[in-house]
Amino acid sequence: MNRKELIEAILKDKQLAHLTKKDADHFVATLLDVVKKTVKKGDDVSLIGFGTFSKTRRAARMGVNPATGEKIKIKAKTLPKFRPGKAWKDMF
Repeated sequence: MNRKELIEAILKDKQLAHLTKKDADHFVATLLDVVKKTVKKGDDVSLIGFGTFSKTRRAARMGVNPATGEKIKIKAKTLPKFRPGKAWKDMF
């Protein structure tokens, strides 16, 4: 499902039928923007029944270039992380 399909699915909900496509798109954009900004700041976003978005740090490490076999240093990196909630895990 892409963003356009997500918006269409939101609009099919009977309680949200009053929303326009523009309103639904604005809602999705705002939600994603708030989650990104909050996680970037270092805070977690926990949505009960869905999961938790957080920020994690990957340590520097040594790797190998598969084409040449040469050892290379991979820099440390900060990345977003998602942990699904128990209710979502139990669905599968």
